[in-house]
Amino acid sequence: MVNFSSLQLEDPKDIPNTFIKAWNKKDAVMLASIFDEDAEFINVTGLWWHDRKSIFKAHDYGLKVIFKDSELSLRKTKVKYLSDRIAVVNARIHLDGQTDIKGVKAQARNTIFTFVVHQKEDGHWSCASAQNTDIVPGKETHIVDEDGSMEAVDYRKKA
Repeated sequence: MVNFSSLQLEDPKDIPNTFIKAWNKKDAVMLASIFDEDAEFINVTGLWWHDRKSIFKAHDYGLKVIFKDSELSLRKTKVKYLSDRIAVVNARIHLDGQTDIKGVKAQARNTIFTFVVHQKEDGHWSCASAQNTDIVPGKETHIVDEDGSMEAVDYRKKA
Protein backbone atom coordinates (compact mmCIF):
# COMPACT_ATOMS: atom_id res chain seq x y z
CA MET A 1 0.00 0.00 0.00
CA VAL A 2 1.32 3.44 -0.96
CA ASN A 3 1.62 5.99 1.82
CA PHE A 4 1.02 9.48 0.44
CA SER A 5 2.80 12.10 2.49
CA SER A 6 1.15 15.24 3.77
CA LEU A 7 2.92 18.05 1.94
CA GLN A 8 3.28 21.48 3.51
CA LEU A 9 2.40 23.61 0.47
CA GLU A 10 2.21 27.23 1.63
CA ASP A 11 1.10 28.92 -1.61
CA PRO A 12 -0.96 27.93 -4.68
CA LYS A 13 2.20 28.29 -6.82
CA ASP A 14 3.72 25.47 -4.77
CA ILE A 15 1.39 23.04 -6.59
CA PRO A 16 3.00 23.26 -10.07
CA ASN A 17 6.45 23.72 -8.52
CA THR A 18 6.06 20.53 -6.49
CA PHE A 19 4.57 18.65 -9.46
CA ILE A 20 7.67 19.55 -11.50
CA LYS A 21 10.07 18.72 -8.67
CA ALA A 22 8.43 15.31 -8.16
CA TRP A 23 8.40 14.63 -11.92
CA ASN A 24 12.08 15.45 -12.29
CA LYS A 25 12.91 13.21 -9.30
CA LYS A 26 10.67 10.49 -10.85
CA ASP A 27 8.83 10.37 -7.52
CA ALA A 28 5.23 9.41 -8.28
CA VAL A 29 4.36 9.27 -4.55
CA MET A 30 5.42 12.90 -4.09
CA LEU A 31 3.63 13.88 -7.30
CA ALA A 32 0.36 12.24 -6.23
CA SER A 33 0.66 13.77 -2.75
CA ILE A 34 -0.21 17.24 -4.08
CA PHE A 35 -3.69 15.90 -4.92
CA ASP A 36 -6.77 15.34 -2.77
CA GLU A 37 -7.72 11.71 -2.20
CA ASP A 38 -10.71 12.16 -4.55
CA ALA A 39 -8.93 14.46 -7.04
CA GLU A 40 -9.55 14.48 -10.78
CA PHE A 41 -6.78 14.51 -13.40
CA ILE A 42 -7.12 14.76 -17.18
CA ASN A 43 -3.98 14.20 -19.24
CA VAL A 44 -3.06 15.61 -22.67
CA THR A 45 -4.92 12.88 -24.56
CA GLY A 46 -8.06 13.06 -22.43
CA LEU A 47 -7.38 10.10 -20.14
CA TRP A 48 -9.27 10.87 -16.94
CA TRP A 49 -8.30 9.60 -13.50
CA HIS A 50 -10.74 9.99 -10.61
CA ASP A 51 -8.63 9.66 -7.46
CA ARG A 52 -5.12 10.05 -6.08
CA LYS A 53 -4.38 6.31 -6.31
CA SER A 54 -5.16 6.32 -10.06
CA ILE A 55 -3.14 9.49 -10.57
CA PHE A 56 -0.24 7.81 -8.76
CA LYS A 57 -0.54 4.58 -10.74
CA ALA A 58 -0.58 6.33 -14.13
CA HIS A 59 2.37 8.60 -13.30
CA ASP A 60 4.36 5.82 -11.63
CA TYR A 61 4.15 3.81 -14.87
CA GLY A 62 4.85 6.80 -17.12
CA LEU A 63 7.82 8.01 -15.08
CA LYS A 64 9.37 4.54 -15.27
CA VAL A 65 8.75 3.95 -18.99
CA ILE A 66 8.16 6.82 -21.45
CA PHE A 67 9.16 9.72 -19.18
CA LYS A 68 12.14 8.10 -17.39
CA ASP A 69 14.63 10.42 -19.15
CA SER A 70 12.37 13.45 -19.26
CA GLU A 71 12.56 16.77 -17.51
CA LEU A 72 9.92 19.41 -16.90
CA SER A 73 10.65 23.11 -16.56
CA LEU A 74 8.29 25.89 -15.57
CA ARG A 75 7.96 28.76 -18.05
CA LYS A 76 5.11 30.83 -16.56
CA THR A 77 2.61 30.65 -13.70
CA LYS A 78 -0.56 32.63 -13.12
CA VAL A 79 -2.82 32.37 -10.07
CA LYS A 80 -6.44 33.51 -10.10
CA TYR A 81 -8.08 33.51 -6.69
CA LEU A 82 -11.75 32.57 -6.73
CA SER A 83 -11.92 33.14 -2.97
CA ASP A 84 -9.42 33.42 -0.12
CA ARG A 85 -9.11 29.61 -0.04
CA ILE A 86 -9.74 28.56 -3.67
CA ALA A 87 -7.63 29.35 -6.73
CA VAL A 88 -7.01 28.32 -10.31
CA VAL A 89 -3.32 27.98 -11.13
CA ASN A 90 -2.27 27.94 -14.78
CA ALA A 91 1.27 26.84 -15.50
CA ARG A 92 3.06 26.80 -18.83
CA ILE A 93 5.42 23.83 -18.67
CA HIS A 94 8.13 22.59 -21.04
CA LEU A 95 8.70 18.84 -21.43
CA ASP A 96 11.93 17.44 -22.85
CA GLY A 97 13.26 13.89 -23.01
CA GLN A 98 10.05 11.90 -23.50
CA THR A 99 10.55 8.64 -25.40
CA ASP A 100 8.27 6.22 -27.15
CA ILE A 101 7.83 2.69 -25.79
CA LYS A 102 10.97 1.57 -27.70
CA GLY A 103 13.09 4.34 -26.17
CA VAL A 104 13.22 6.64 -29.21
CA LYS A 105 13.39 10.26 -28.04
CA ALA A 106 10.47 12.50 -29.00
CA GLN A 107 10.71 16.21 -29.70
CA ALA A 108 10.24 18.62 -26.80
CA ARG A 109 6.78 20.06 -26.27
CA ASN A 110 4.97 22.65 -24.21
CA THR A 111 1.79 22.27 -22.23
CA ILE A 112 -0.48 24.32 -20.05
CA PHE A 113 -1.56 22.77 -16.79
CA THR A 114 -4.68 24.02 -15.07
CA PHE A 115 -4.78 23.19 -11.36
CA VAL A 116 -7.86 23.88 -9.23
CA VAL A 117 -6.49 24.22 -5.71
CA HIS A 118 -7.83 24.90 -2.24
CA GLN A 119 -6.48 25.72 1.17
CA LYS A 120 -7.12 22.98 3.72
CA GLU A 121 -8.06 23.53 7.37
CA ASP A 122 -4.38 23.24 8.36
CA GLY A 123 -3.59 26.21 6.07
CA HIS A 124 -1.74 24.19 3.42
CA TRP A 125 -2.76 23.97 -0.23
CA SER A 126 -3.92 20.87 -2.11
CA CYS A 127 -5.10 20.15 -5.66
CA ALA A 128 -8.70 19.08 -6.30
CA SER A 129 -8.44 18.84 -10.09
CA ALA A 130 -5.86 19.19 -12.86
CA GLN A 131 -5.86 19.18 -16.63
CA ASN A 132 -2.84 19.10 -18.93
CA THR A 133 -3.27 20.52 -22.43
CA ASP A 134 -0.67 20.31 -25.20
CA ILE A 135 0.17 23.60 -26.91
CA VAL A 136 0.08 23.25 -30.70
CA PRO A 137 1.60 26.47 -32.09
CA GLY A 138 -0.39 28.17 -34.85
CA LYS A 139 -3.37 25.82 -34.56
CA GLU A 140 -6.90 26.47 -33.40
CA THR A 141 -8.59 23.06 -33.16
CA HIS A 142 -8.40 19.41 -34.13
CA ILE A 143 -10.20 17.77 -37.04
CA VAL A 144 -10.83 14.05 -37.30
CA ASP A 145 -11.07 12.83 -40.90
CA GLU A 146 -13.11 9.92 -42.28
CA ASP A 147 -10.24 7.52 -41.54
CA GLY A 148 -10.20 8.56 -37.88
CA SER A 149 -6.90 10.43 -38.13
CA MET A 150 -6.67 13.59 -36.04
CA GLU A 151 -4.89 16.70 -37.25
CA ALA A 152 -4.38 20.09 -35.64
CA VAL A 153 -5.61 22.81 -38.00
CA ASP A 154 -5.74 26.59 -38.32
CA TYR A 155 -8.98 28.00 -39.72
CA ARG A 156 -7.41 31.38 -40.43
CA LYS A 157 -5.25 30.07 -43.26
CA LYS A 158 -6.85 30.09 -46.69
CA ALA A 159 -6.84 26.81 -48.61
